[in-house]
Amino acid sequence: MKLMRLGPAGHEKPVVRVDETSYVDVSDVVPDFDEAFFGGGGMLRLEQVVAERIAAGSVHPFAGERIGAPIARPHQILCIGLNYSDHAAESGMPVPDEPILFTKSPNTLVGPHDDVIMPRGATKLDWEVELGIVIGARTSYLDSPEQAREHIAGYVVVNDVSERAFQIERGGQWSKGKSAETFNPAGPWLATPDELDDVMALGMWLDVNGQRRQTGSTSTMIFDPFVIVHYLSQFLVLEPGDLINTGTPPGVGLGMTPPTYLQVGDVMTLGIDGLGEQRQTVAPPR
Repeated sequence: MKLMRLGPAGHEKPVVRVDETSYVDVSDVVPDFDEAFFGGGGMLRLEQVVAERIAAGSVHPFAGERIGAPIARPHQILCIGLNYSDHAAESGMPVPDEPILFTKSPNTLVGPHDDVIMPRGATKLDWEVELGIVIGARTSYLDSPEQAREHIAGYVVVNDVSERAFQIERGGQWSKGKSAETFNPAGPWLATPDELDDVMALGMWLDVNGQRRQTGSTSTMIFDPFVIVHYLSQFLVLEPGDLINTGTPPGVGLGMTPPTYLQVGDVMTLGIDGLGEQRQTVAPPR
């Protein structure tokens, strides 16, 4: 299944994508795609309902509705840094021995086509196309990476927007440059694992103003999604609906010569095979 949420910010309804033109409305079956849904067997309940409604022709055409993030605000957004070998090389940093962990504020989550707002005082706004993991069950102290497969609800495109001066030059943790409002566009849909032939062979890309900046593949991940979920479960409890951003391939603004950053009015378009595309415009500070 491909889960989506449609409607104004704060008032999205849960739907399941059928194809490019239509969806099944499931808002009468589940209130939202949130912690209670993922942790309470909601995915299994939906499968039969969606199949029955498609068979009965009970589908609706997309009609230009706003697309929200495919999950409600999660308990936490966890992020893995320098998780692509070619991005580590671009950054002039060694390949890490263990996953590098930082966090983003959960209220950074926005829809895939919402504006990205330039923070006040920002000078080095950057882009990062990433594969996001959504957790499907309460997860702690997993025995192996293989066991992690049972705890993943699905995958989603995310843009791990960053302010590099805040992140690198202002001291403290990376989270400082990662947590401004609108800094985590997600969607357009969450694809369940069965929708992807191989999560470790997905092409990724990002353009700025129509110029290709990032081209990569999940095949160059240092730590794959199952290793990441297993690893994190040794240090903290993952809750249903939690989001994990798994790192970015090369081509970020920080890695260009000279470094090149986003300006107000710039347009980012990005996508991952099987997970759809995003488009954001950089808006001025508010």
